[in-house]
Amino acid sequence: MTFDGFPEAALDFYDDLEIDNSKVFWDAHKDTYRDAVAAPMAALCAGLAAEFGEAKAFRPYRDVRFSKDKTPYKTHQGAFVAVAPATGYYIQISAPGVRVAAGFYHAEADVLAAIRQAIDNDLFGPELENILATLAKSGWEIGGDQLKTAPRGWPKDHPRIELLRHKSITVTKDYGFDPVIHTAALVDRVRKDWRQTRPFVDWITTHTA
Repeated sequence: MTFDGFPEAALDFYDDLEIDNSKVFWDAHKDTYRDAVAAPMAALCAGLAAEFGEAKAFRPYRDVRFSKDKTPYKTHQGAFVAVAPATGYYIQISAPGVRVAAGFYHAEADVLAAIRQAIDNDLFGPELENILATLAKSGWEIGGDQLKTAPRGWPKDHPRIELLRHKSITVTKDYGFDPVIHTAALVDRVRKDWRQTRPFVDWITTHTA
């Protein structure tokens, strides 16, 4: 299985799905999803698996049980390489193009407590600050869910309060419509960028093991 790039049809598919997110549309275009989205994503992930591990491609169906938005299909296709619970490397294609990410998108209470203890540590906390600053200089956007104020038990004037407020921390880079997304070279681009984020992912796993 060789990755040759995402075809234009993949972007067109999600453009149209955003307009008509219905079972009628999906059933009429499920072959396009299979051939232009799902198959290339599987091939791309296979090309990265030797170094990063096997990726899980997310199902295209939305869980609408507790959502006011009842549209049945996701308007993107993501795949995730987990190196720890809710922690690892991510890639996504949607109407705006391709993006990559890394980090942790959720943490149970005990895991989050361990991360905050490491952030508080005067050796490990500055290390994370430096890792994220380096990634930001390389074009990564630092994100994640944050509390509006200091977490319970931490002073508001803590030198790393912005990091302590995080409930998740991710770094994201958008490729958008860069021509590389339509070529086999995308595998090397993603590999290079995921490698950049490895110190960040390793920091998380080291302090939550």
